[in-house]
Amino acid sequence: MNTEKWIRVIAGSFTLISVVLAILVSKWWLLWTAFVGVNLIQSSLTGWCLAEKILKKLGVPEGCCSGSSKK
Repeated sequence: MNTEKWIRVIAGSFTLISVVLAILVSKWWLLWTAFVGVNLIQSSLTGWCLAEKILKKLGVPEGCCSGSSKK
C-alpha cells in the first residue's frame, strides 16, 4: 500500500476508535473525531500532512492509486 491509502486507513480508524470511545467512555472523545476532520481539511488546502511525512520516513512508498488496484 502507498501513503495515500495508509492515510485513509489511519484517518478512518482514528474516527471509528474515537466514536467507540465516545459511546463507551466520554463524549469528549468526539474532539478527536473533530481533530481528524480538521486535519483532513487542512491537508487538502495546504498539501501538507504530518502522517504522510511519518509514513515516508518509515519507508512506505508514495504515489497515487493507479496501477496498484486489483480488479
